[in-house]
Amino acid sequence: MLRSRKQNTVPGAQPYEGVSGVYVLDPVDSMVGFSVRHAMVSNVRGKFDTFEGLLRLDGARPSRSEAYLSVQTGSLDTGIRGRDAHLTGPDFFDSSTFPLMTFRSAAVVPAEDGTFRLAGHLKIKDIELPIGIDVEFGGARRDAYGRNRIGFEGTTTLQRSDWGLTWNSTLTTGGVLISDKVTLILDISAVQLNEAAAA
Repeated sequence: MLRSRKQNTVPGAQPYEGVSGVYVLDPVDSMVGFSVRHAMVSNVRGKFDTFEGLLRLDGARPSRSEAYLSVQTGSLDTGIRGRDAHLTGPDFFDSSTFPLMTFRSAAVVPAEDGTFRLAGHLKIKDIELPIGIDVEFGGARRDAYGRNRIGFEGTTTLQRSDWGLTWNSTLTTGGVLISDKVTLILDISAVQLNEAAAA
C-alpha cells in the first residue's frame, strides 16, 4: 500500500502536497528486482539493469495518478551468468523474441488508513494480466542538483506460470527446483520534468 514514510519538505504540508507533476525514473538510483524460492531451501534474488518509466502524479487527488514501466528482460542479472542465460532464454523470458516486459497502471485505489494500492496490467512475453502492487511513498525533496525528486518502494507476489513461465525441474528429494511464486520488488527514485519536457 502507498504509505507516507517521510513528510514533505514543505513545513505544514500534507504528505502528498507539492508532488503533482510528471516524473521520469532515475535508473541509477532505482531498482526493479525479484525474489524466488530455489531448491526448496533458499531464495534467489535478481534485478533488471535496463528499464525506464514515467509517473504522472496528482498530489491533491492521488487516485488520478498514473505509472508506466518498461523493462528490458535481457538485462536480467542474478550474479551467475549461466543462470542469467537460462532465464533470458526460451525456457523463461525468451528475450530475443520478447525483449520488453511492461507495466501500465489502471487505477490508484485509496484505503481507509490513508494507503493506496496501484492496480494495473503486467505484460510478459505476449501475455498481459492484471496485478496489484502495494507501494510505500518514501518522500519528496529537492536533490543536490536542484531537481524535485520522489521515492517509492513497492512489492507484489505473482504466479509466474500465469505468464507462461512454466519451466521447472523435479528434485530427487521431493519438490521442485524453482517456486511458481515470485515476489516483484520495486525501489524507485524519480525526477520531475520541467513543464516543457512534461508537455
